[in-house]
Amino acid sequence: MTTGGHRLAGALSRRLLLLAAGFLPTLAAAQTKPAKRGVGDPALSAAKTIMAGAPLSVFVTRPPQGARLAIARPDDPATTAIVVVEPKNTVPALPTPGIAGAYELRLAVEKDGAPVILLRQPLVTTEPEATIAAPDKVGRGQHLPVRGIGPNGELDRVVLVAPDAPVEAEGPRFFPAENVEATLEAPDEPGLYELRYLINAPVSGLRILARRPLRVE
Repeated sequence: MTTGGHRLAGALSRRLLLLAAGFLPTLAAAQTKPAKRGVGDPALSAAKTIMAGAPLSVFVTRPPQGARLAIARPDDPATTAIVVVEPKNTVPALPTPGIAGAYELRLAVEKDGAPVILLRQPLVTTEPEATIAAPDKVGRGQHLPVRGIGPNGELDRVVLVAPDAPVEAEGPRFFPAENVEATLEAPDEPGLYELRYLINAPVSGLRILARRPLRVE
């Protein structure tokens, strides 16, 4: 009985060793596998490349209470941002910097009086460009059809001014973000004028992206 008992115990020991040898790699893999993001965790998605100054649509899922979307430079601390927006819906639009470069989209929340970054995504802005289409000449006081396409940021505008007018000069204008086509009223004074596409975005401020000469007869 003793001999048989030893044989049985030895067989059981060998089986346990074999089972352990089979299970240990699986257990080790399970311990080293990175944790998956929870089903209820926040998420964001947006284009990673966009024309500088163009509005960036961001898909936000399950944002926590008091969450903020921000655009910053990659090396900026959590307390520094170029643009900060409180998401009012699931697809908010953020104004992007008007200068081409590397930036970062962030989802942050305030904790203990300071912002904490929950999620981040790289963002590259390309050189902004614009085009203006319009007749070469128009009669005094007549209607002038104009088409302007560019970054189409919320504050961008197409304006009719004198050729030597400063960048901030006012005149007949429209906002491409609302409609890329409009009808402007030509000045009553004949002469040479200029149609301009003006970008007005964070970092860049007000800049002329495109010009088109116009003669008023």
